[in-house]
Amino acid sequence: MYYDSMSESLKLTLDRTAAVPLAEQIRKGVAAAIESGVLEPGARLPSWQDLAAQLGVARGTVRTAYGKLAAAQLIEAARATGTRVAQRPRAVARGEQPTGMGSFIETYLEMTQGPAFFQMGVPAAETFPATLFARIRANAVRAEASAPPLYPDPRGEVELRHEIAGYLAVARGIHCSPSQIIVTGGFGAGLGLALGGLGLDRQTAWVENPGFTWTRKGLELARLLLAPIPVDADGIDLDYGLLHHPDARLVVVTPGQQAPLGPTLSLERRLGLLEWAAANQVWVIEDDYLSELQLAGRAAPALASLDREGRVIHIGSFSKTISPTVRLGFVVAPVELASRFAEMAACLAPAPGPAVQRAIAEFMHEGCYMRHLRRTKRAYAAKRQALLDCLQASVDADQLSTPGLAVLLRLPRTTSDVAVVRDALAFGMFPAPLSPWYTSPESAESGLLLGVATTPTKNLARTCDRLFEIIRRLS
Repeated sequence: MYYDSMSESLKLTLDRTAAVPLAEQIRKGVAAAIESGVLEPGARLPSWQDLAAQLGVARGTVRTAYGKLAAAQLIEAARATGTRVAQRPRAVARGEQPTGMGSFIETYLEMTQGPAFFQMGVPAAETFPATLFARIRANAVRAEASAPPLYPDPRGEVELRHEIAGYLAVARGIHCSPSQIIVTGGFGAGLGLALGGLGLDRQTAWVENPGFTWTRKGLELARLLLAPIPVDADGIDLDYGLLHHPDARLVVVTPGQQAPLGPTLSLERRLGLLEWAAANQVWVIEDDYLSELQLAGRAAPALASLDREGRVIHIGSFSKTISPTVRLGFVVAPVELASRFAEMAACLAPAPGPAVQRAIAEFMHEGCYMRHLRRTKRAYAAKRQALLDCLQASVDADQLSTPGLAVLLRLPRTTSDVAVVRDALAFGMFPAPLSPWYTSPESAESGLLLGVATTPTKNLARTCDRLFEIIRRLS
C-alpha cells in the first residue's frame, strides 16, 4: 500500500512490501526532492513526530531518516527554526535557460550557483558589517530618489573615484588621479572596456597557463589570438613568452598572487615585463583580483605602481571584499588612454547606478572599508589554518598549497576533479576543479581549489571526510 503526504509539491510515497527499509525510503524521497529543487534551501520540513503521524510509521523510523539527511548536510535542525533544508547550490532548471544558450554560459551559470561550502570567488557573509552597510546604502537610495533626474557621470560618481584613488595610493602603491579611474560593473565589465578601448583586433595576447577561464573567453570574444604562457614559482614565465610569442601586443596577468596557483610575480620579472612592454608598445592588463586580501604577510604592491611609461591598465573590483552582488569594479587607465576610456564609458559602458557607488564611497570615506579588510584577513587566516589542519590529517603536505583565498588539494592525474566537484555538489560542497584553468587537457593538472571564505566553521572535519569519501570513490 502507498501513502501520499507532506505537501502538494512533495509526494512522499512508501511501499511497505518493498525490501528497502521505510527509513531509507523516506531518506531517498526527501533527498530526491531537495536535489531536484522541489524543496528549496531554507524550506521547512515537518518535525519527525509530525511526519511519522502523517505517514503512519514509527517516530524512530523518521528520526533515522532525518539523521542520515543531516549527516549528508541536506537538512539542518535547530530549536528556534525547526528542521529546514540546508543552504546549498541550486541547480539551474532547464526551463530557466534562454534558447540557444551555449556551453560557456551554461558553465558560467553552473559555476556561479550557490551558496556552498568551499565555493570560490565569494566573500564570507559573517565578516561583513551588513547592518551598517545596509543603513548607508538605504540613505544613498533615498538621496538618489530625491535628486533631480539627470544623467550621471558615465565614468562613475566623483566621490567614489576620489575614494578609490586614495585607497590605491595607500594600499596598492598606485598614484593616479580620479580622472584616470572608470567605475565599472565588476571585473568583466572592466576587461571589456579595456579591450574595446585598446582595439587590438586579431593581435596576440599572452595569457597565464593555468589562468582564469572567463578572462580567456573574454579575450576570444574580443577576437584576440591567445598565447598561453606557463607559470612557475616566480609567476608568468617571461622568457618563454619572449621566445615563443615576441609579437604579442597585450599581456594579461595576475601579479599579486597568480590565479589559480598562487605565486607572486617576482620583482625581476615585473621589471623585465615593464621594460619590454615600454620598448615594444605592448599593453599590460593587471587583474588585481585579490586587492589587499593576501593572507601571508603584507600584500605585494600592484604592478601598476612600478609603471613609469603608462603601459599598465589596472583592474580591480569589490566582489571579493564586499560582495559580487554590488557588481562594482574599476579600471585605472594610463594617462594616455584616460580620454579614450571615458569615451568608451559614455557611449558603450556607463558606470552602474549612483546609489550603490555613493554607498561604497561613504563606506570607504568613514574608514569602514579598511577596518573590514583587516577583520576579514584575520578571519580568513584562521579559517585557512583550520582547513589545512583538517586536510593534513588525510593527505601528504606536498599535495597542499595555499594560493590566494583558497587551499589547493592536488589529486592524481587519473582522478577527474570535475567529477569530484559534481558529486560533492549534492552534499552542499562546491570546490573549483583545477583542470579547466588550463588551456588544454594535455597540460592540465587535477586538483580542487577549496575556497577559504566559504569554509564551514562547524563540522569541518565531517565535511572534509565526506569530500575524501567522494575522492576515494572516484579514484
